[in-house]
Amino acid sequence: MLVGREKMRTFMKIRISLPVVALLAVWASEFAVAQTKPNPGSDVILGLEAKWNAAYGRGGIATMNSLLADDFIITVEDGSTLSKSGYIAHYGDSTVHVEISEMSDLRVRMHGKTAVVTGAYHEKGTSKGKPYEYRDRFTDVWMNMNGTWQVIASHYSIPARE
Repeated sequence: MLVGREKMRTFMKIRISLPVVALLAVWASEFAVAQTKPNPGSDVILGLEAKWNAAYGRGGIATMNSLLADDFIITVEDGSTLSKSGYIAHYGDSTVHVEISEMSDLRVRMHGKTAVVTGAYHEKGTSKGKPYEYRDRFTDVWMNMNGTWQVIASHYSIPARE
């Protein structure tokens, strides 16, 4: 009789485990599909990045002003920081002429009302008549505040040489 009870317990464990395993398999497949679906929020952020880049290239102060949060802070290649007003004044300078301003390898990570963008940046131009060229990596942090996406922080660094 003891053998019969052990077989019955084993059978019951298997019978209970199979639906749990099946449920986990379904959940895992739905999670995998969800991860491959494009996120419409990412498209919005990429569009805003492009808008900011275009405004920067042509000195579009009004556009930059609308995209940057009032407490925006940027850290540039030499480690110095600029506030929103400092950034706009510096890059709205009429002696700066941007010839190339391009982003690549853009990746957006959405976290609710916050988006983190990473990528590569290349800029070439003249400042006060002297040529310059940057090749950087950057991180931008966007936040949706009252229905409007704005950049709250940006960080540029020179990539390590390989």
